[in-house]
Amino acid sequence: MSRTVYVNGAFLAEEDAKISVFDRGFIFADGIYEVSAVLDGGLVDNEAHLKRLARSLGEIDLPMPMPKEKIVGLQKELIARNRLTEGSIYLQVTRGAADREFHFPADSKPSLVMFTQSREIVNDPKATSGIKLLSVPDIRWERRDIKSVALLAQVLAKQAAVAAGCQEAIMHQEGVVTEGGSSTVFIVTEKGHIVTRPNSHAILPGITRQSVIRLAGEKALAIEERSFTLDEVFAAQECFITSATSFVKPVIEVDGKRIGGGQPGPVARRLRDIYIEAARAEAKASRQAA
Repeated sequence: MSRTVYVNGAFLAEEDAKISVFDRGFIFADGIYEVSAVLDGGLVDNEAHLKRLARSLGEIDLPMPMPKEKIVGLQKELIARNRLTEGSIYLQVTRGAADREFHFPADSKPSLVMFTQSREIVNDPKATSGIKLLSVPDIRWERRDIKSVALLAQVLAKQAAVAAGCQEAIMHQEGVVTEGGSSTVFIVTEKGHIVTRPNSHAILPGITRQSVIRLAGEKALAIEERSFTLDEVFAAQECFITSATSFVKPVIEVDGKRIGGGQPGPVARRLRDIYIEAARAEAKASRQAA
């Protein structure tokens, strides 16, 4: 059955959905996107995702296409129309359609597109077995804190990972880890400290990262926000990634080197359980607020 998607004010069958060939998102990657998880038919961490959307749009001088509450209503309607129980909802805002000029057009209207994707998150087999990462140089621009639709560097990194038999890339600058291809990277040290890079222009401020840090703190788990190297990853007791569509996923190998014992570690497993419990509660609240 065809999915229903949302394009600039209309719910349409996916095969009928169209945007202009002059859309600046298509021509210049002049736009911002967000992905929120859907669990048990409800939205997870969506308030934080929309807050980050507004921030990223502000950084490129692009207004929100409509009030946040209306966006949430459209998201919920799209979830209902597609009978989505578990997966994600993608949202993209571009500067809209205008003749091709680099400067901002004076009269363009922002474009808003949304669609859902069904995917298994909670019972993802890779969350049980763990995943393998491939390290790649981080060749992206210097404003990685903006969630731009310009993702060619990430596409190339993740394709290199797949070609090497891995499930994700771990990007670095001269051996200092930045983040995953579409995730935040954490390690667990010999002392049991959970380490992840602090927010800055060098990385995207991950929403799942934010929730995991908060939940870990509530459980009195030690958190360090600092830079770390690939050598520290290789020496770590554990490594894991977080993202909206992975939640918390253990890493068992990087560049062919086993991490810890080559099995998902207890910290990653515990944080995944804690996050899923919190996500289900938030999804339930989201459904009840519909």
